[in-house]
Amino acid sequence: MTRISDRTVLFADLRGSTGLFETLGNAEATSVVTHCVGAIAAPVGEARGQVVKTLGDGLMALFDRPTQAVQAAAHMHDRLYAMVRRGDERGASSGLRGLKLQITLARGEIVEMGGDAFGDAVNVAARLLDHAGDNETLATAEVVGALPAAQRTRWRSLDRIVLRGRAEPVQVHVLGGRRGSDQAATQFGDIGALVDEPDGLRLQWSGLERVFASESMPIVLGRSPQASFCLDDSRVSRSHCRVDWHGGAFQLTDLSFNGTYVRFADGEVVSLRRGSCTLHGSGSIGLGGSPRDERAPCVSFEVLRFGQIPPAAEDAWRASGS
Repeated sequence: MTRISDRTVLFADLRGSTGLFETLGNAEATSVVTHCVGAIAAPVGEARGQVVKTLGDGLMALFDRPTQAVQAAAHMHDRLYAMVRRGDERGASSGLRGLKLQITLARGEIVEMGGDAFGDAVNVAARLLDHAGDNETLATAEVVGALPAAQRTRWRSLDRIVLRGRAEPVQVHVLGGRRGSDQAATQFGDIGALVDEPDGLRLQWSGLERVFASESMPIVLGRSPQASFCLDDSRVSRSHCRVDWHGGAFQLTDLSFNGTYVRFADGEVVSLRRGSCTLHGSGSIGLGGSPRDERAPCVSFEVLRFGQIPPAAEDAWRASGS
């Protein structure tokens, strides 16, 4: 039987399961992953949703109302966080302690047929997983706009993001307050300590130079031709990392499996594994390897303020719409 309806689609992806297979072996790792997926699936039913299918280390679910999907997402994060914390207290393997959860939500008309679901909302929710950091929940504007006003304040706009295989960019929001991840780590402490907000970010790699204004965030660095800053290098993931404008600063989030590394001007190197840090001053971003490794593709960055830019250059920058 075929059913066409307007529903909210949820995709959940359990990251870090590869490490379990390396440390525990196939049989035990499969048992742990299956148990974790079962645990994060439980909140779907509790929120009156429907699990359409499990996807190895993740799942897809449908909900009649966006509020139900958001409720389920929050409880799914809580379930995994509690499991990892208990494992940590009991001396579980580093693989289990490294498990993270990404959740994406989209809303629209879908077609349910043969026990599966199809449609643009399904495709959008699936593709958004490429842009989700550790323990993040991303949602389209259609989802967030249908929430009660009090709940909408918890979401921060990431502006319009180009998704793989889709021509039109999608307005995306991220839910504030990630569990178990470093939020905007910076060697100077809290972002609020910055006296004046930066105005732009200059990126350079192998002859390519772009300047992005804070208003143009978020941007994605990666191998995909649709990335905002494209690096044609096989060592770089299609969507390797994302730069957001948050709290008056540029925040870099790793989206890759090989990690992103930031070396600041003083020589300090910050290693990001699905984590985030705040960009300040100047330095280099290593994609898949440390900037200290000469073989790693590295992007030079510089955080700009108008006081540092000659007036003519600033006028040209603004006129170009960067």
